[in-house]
Amino acid sequence: MERGIQKAAVLGSGVMGAAIAAHLANAGIQTYLLDIVPNKLTEQEEKKGMTLDHPTVRSRLATEAKVRLLKTKPAPLFSKKNADLIVPGNLEDDLKHLKEVDWIVEAIVENLEIKQHLWEKVEQNWTEGTIVSSNTSGVSINRMIEGRNDAFRRHFLGTHFFNPPRYMKLLEIIPSHDTDENVIAFMKRFGERTLGKGVVIAKDTPNFIANRIGTYGLLVTFEEMQKSGFGVEEVDMMTGTVIGRPKSATFRTLDMVGLDTFIHVAANVHKNVKDEKEKAAFSVPELLHKMVEKRWLGDKTDQGFYQKKKTEKGREILSLDFQELTYIPTKKVKLPAIEQAKAAGGLGKRMKALVYSPSKEGQFTWNILKKVLLYSAAKLPEIADDIVSIDKAMKWGFNWELGPFETWDALGVKESVDRMKKEDEDVPQWVEEMLASGKTSFYEKETGTVYYHALTGERAEEERAREQLKLSAYKGKAKPVLSNAGASLIDIGDGVACLEFHSPNNAIGFDIVDMLFKSLDEVEKNYRGLVIGNEAKNFCVGANLMMVLMEAQDDNWDDINYLVHRFQQASLALKYAKKPVVSAPFGMTLGGGAEVCLPTAKIQAAAETYMGLVEVGVGVIPGGGGTKEVLWRATKPVDAVDSKADLQAFVNKAFESIAMAKVSTSAEEARELGFLRRGDAVSMNRDHLLYDAKQSVLGLDMAGYEPPQQEKIRVVGADGKAVLNLGIYTMRQGGYISDHDVIIAQKLAHVLAGGDVNPNTYVTEQYLLDLEREAFLSLCGEQKSQERMHHMLTKGKPLRN
Repeated sequence: MERGIQKAAVLGSGVMGAAIAAHLANAGIQTYLLDIVPNKLTEQEEKKGMTLDHPTVRSRLATEAKVRLLKTKPAPLFSKKNADLIVPGNLEDDLKHLKEVDWIVEAIVENLEIKQHLWEKVEQNWTEGTIVSSNTSGVSINRMIEGRNDAFRRHFLGTHFFNPPRYMKLLEIIPSHDTDENVIAFMKRFGERTLGKGVVIAKDTPNFIANRIGTYGLLVTFEEMQKSGFGVEEVDMMTGTVIGRPKSATFRTLDMVGLDTFIHVAANVHKNVKDEKEKAAFSVPELLHKMVEKRWLGDKTDQGFYQKKKTEKGREILSLDFQELTYIPTKKVKLPAIEQAKAAGGLGKRMKALVYSPSKEGQFTWNILKKVLLYSAAKLPEIADDIVSIDKAMKWGFNWELGPFETWDALGVKESVDRMKKEDEDVPQWVEEMLASGKTSFYEKETGTVYYHALTGERAEEERAREQLKLSAYKGKAKPVLSNAGASLIDIGDGVACLEFHSPNNAIGFDIVDMLFKSLDEVEKNYRGLVIGNEAKNFCVGANLMMVLMEAQDDNWDDINYLVHRFQQASLALKYAKKPVVSAPFGMTLGGGAEVCLPTAKIQAAAETYMGLVEVGVGVIPGGGGTKEVLWRATKPVDAVDSKADLQAFVNKAFESIAMAKVSTSAEEARELGFLRRGDAVSMNRDHLLYDAKQSVLGLDMAGYEPPQQEKIRVVGADGKAVLNLGIYTMRQGGYISDHDVIIAQKLAHVLAGGDVNPNTYVTEQYLLDLEREAFLSLCGEQKSQERMHHMLTKGKPLRN
C-alpha cells in the first residue's frame, strides 16, 4: 500500500471502461486497457489478409476505444498526449500484465455470472497486494467474489465512478464483508488526492447511495407528473435550478442518462429489495417501456422526452406530449409560483417560497421533495452510516446544490414534519426523536465547524480531510485582515494570507485592484507569503466589463486609463513582490483573471482550469499586463539560452494565443498553451486547491524565496510587426476575419512586436505596458468594440462584427 498506484489495468473498454482509463492517464498512471478478443473480422481486416489470430485483431476493441477517446466530447482526457499512457490489449493474451500493476478495475457488462467468471481468471494472474475492484453500478460486491481466495477478497472492493469520470466528482467505494480496512482507507485517500474525487463509503445494497435515491426521486417525479396534468417542460422548470438541481432537471437528465439505462438501474432495485412498498416505488411506468420499445432512448437516439430535429431554420427541439405520445414544439413556460420563488432570494428562500406556496406548482414540488426526504431518512443506516454520506453522494453524483438533509434544513425540519404528519406520511423514528430532543436541524455550524446529527442521537463533527482548507472556516473564527466590497485578505494560518475575490462574478474593478496593493503591503510586513484564491464557481471571468463600457460611452478616458494603469502596476507588484505569491485558479480564469495569475511566483491550478486571454471577443486586447506577460513567457526563455536566436516564431505563437482567444480545456492544456510554466503545479481535487497553494507558499518561503530581477525584453520590432501584419492581411483576404478583427489584430501586433523599433532592440516591461495600455484605450473608443462589449453583457456570447 505504501508504494501507491503507479500502474493500473482496466478490464473492459466500453464507454465507461475507456473513460476510467482516460482519467487514470490524466492522473499520470500508465494503464492497460483490456477487452475481449473479437470473434469476427472487420471488412478492412479481411482486405488486409488478417486472421483472428493477428495481434492487431485480437486487441482491436481496446485499440478502437483508445482512438475514440481522442474524439469524444466533452474530452475525457486533459490532453491528447495523455493517451500515450493507455496501452490497449485483450483479456486472453495480456492477463500476464496484471502481475505488473497496483490496481485492477473491472468495467464489463453488468452481469453477475460474467463478472464472477472474469474474476476467476484474474485471480490466476493476480499478485497479492494488488487492489482489485469493480466499477459496477449495482451488482452485489459480495456475490461477485464468491469462491475467490481470502487474500483476494481482502483486497477487493467496489469503486463506482459516475459518468463521465473526468467531470463527475463522485466515487462510491463499496467494501465487501472481507475488505481490509487499510485497503478501504488507502483507496479513499487515493481517490480524493490522486484522482480528484469526492469519495463516499457506501454499503453493498442495490444501486448503493446516489443511484438508489436519485432513481427513486426521478420515478416519484414521473408518477407525480402523470397525476398532476403538468407537461414535460413545466416539470423541468419546477425541478431544475429553482430547487437547486441542475439545469437538466428531470427529463433532460433522463435523456442524457438514456431511458434504457435508467430502466435497467430501476429494475435492479425492484428485483433486489424485499419491502413490497419499496418494490412498487421502483416499478417502471408503462410509458417508459413503450418509449424504449420505440427506440426513444434519449440523447443517444436524438429522441426521448425531448426530440432534436434538423430543419431549414436549423436545429429544433420538441418536447414529448406523454399522453398522446407525440412531439410538440417547445415553448417558454411561465409559471407564476416559480417566478415568485425566484424573486425570494437565495436557494433556501426560493425553495421555501415554492414549497409552501398554495399554488399547484407548490403542491407538486412539495409532493416530490417530501417523498425524497422521507425515503433518504428511511434508508439510514441501510445504505449509508450517516446523513453526510447521503448528502455528499447526491451533490457529487447528481449535481444537487443541497443534499436531502441540507434541503430539509432549508425547508425547516419541524415545519415540514408537521405538514408530513397531517398528510399521514410515515416519518422515520430517528427524525421524530431528534425533534423531540429539542434539535430542529440536521446540521449546525459553530465558529466555522460543521456538526451533524448522528443516528445515535449525538452531535458529530463532519469529517474533513486536512487538505480541505475552507475560507469560510477561517472567516467564522476571525474577521478578515483587510476587506472592501470586491475582496478580502484572510489569515489562513502558518504565516500565510489569502486574498479572496468576492465581487459579483469576481469581476475585477477598482476595489480588487486596490486590495491587491494593500494585500501585498500587509503580507510584506507581517506574513510569509500570499495565496490568491477563492471558493466561488469560477476563479475570475475578467474585468468589470460593464464599468469599462459605461466609462467609454461617457468618454471618461482618464478613469479608464487610471484603472488600466493601476492594474498593470498591480501586475508588476505581484511579479516582483518580496514575499512569494501563489495564485490558485480554477474553472473559468479569463481575461483579467488570467492576468492576475500570470505574473505570480507560482500558479497552483485546479485540474479543471479554463484559462485564456479572451479580450478580442469584446473588441480589445489584454490591458492589465497580459499581453506583455504572454510575450515574456514566449520569448524570454529562448533569449536567455541564445541571445541571437530568431524570436519571430515565438512571437507568432504569442500573437496566435491572444488573437484567437485560445482558452485551455484543462490545466494540462494551459501548460501546453504557455499559461503554466514548468514550475507551476496542478491539484487534481478542487477541494484541495487552497491547501496546496498554501503549501506552495510555505515551500517557496522555506527555500529562501527571492523575487526575480527585472530584465529587459528583446523584441522583433518593425520587421517582425510586418510579418504579423502580412498574416493578418492573408486572413482577411481569405474571409476568416472581419475588418474590425483586422484593427484589433494590428494593434496587438504593434504591442507584441515592441512597436516600430529596430529588430532585436531590448525594451523595458514598462515600455511594453505603455504600448499595451495605449492599444487598449484606443480600442475602447471604437464603436464596434463597444458593440462587442454590449453584446457580451446582454447575450453572454461574443459578437463577430
